[in-house]
Amino acid sequence: MEGGCTCGEVRYRLTERPLFVHCCHCRWCQRETGSAFALNALIETERVSLLRGAPEMGTLPSASGQGQEVARCPSCQTALWSHYGGTGRLMAFVRVGALDAPELCPPDIHIYTSTRLPWVVLDDRVPAMEGYYRRSAHWPAESLARFEAIKARLAASG
Repeated sequence: MEGGCTCGEVRYRLTERPLFVHCCHCRWCQRETGSAFALNALIETERVSLLRGAPEMGTLPSASGQGQEVARCPSCQTALWSHYGGTGRLMAFVRVGALDAPELCPPDIHIYTSTRLPWVVLDDRVPAMEGYYRRSAHWPAESLARFEAIKARLAASG
């Protein structure tokens, strides 16, 4: 899968399927996107290959208090992905809407639906959680194994 910013200065490719796709309905994501939710494909950063350009990193606050780094096109400022405090730069939360074919990354789960806007109708075939969730209860085994590798790298780096 490939994606990029609005002006075309930054292009990237996901070299593997994402681990999991979150549709987050929290107030932070609503405010940050100016929309009803954020749709993020979680993937190891090393599996996001830049094809053209270089995003600039900026820091935004987050509900956890650890903040997030957002990769944006330096020209058009399109948000391409984020890095959150828990996994740092080892994992990217790729904005599904910046992919060329966002339909290839439908949500695997809806989270923080306690603040879902009432006019957003959810597909009952997709799990919906009022808050966060346990990965082990929802992620496929291959994604869990890949995530364990990220955790091991985090632990090894101190």
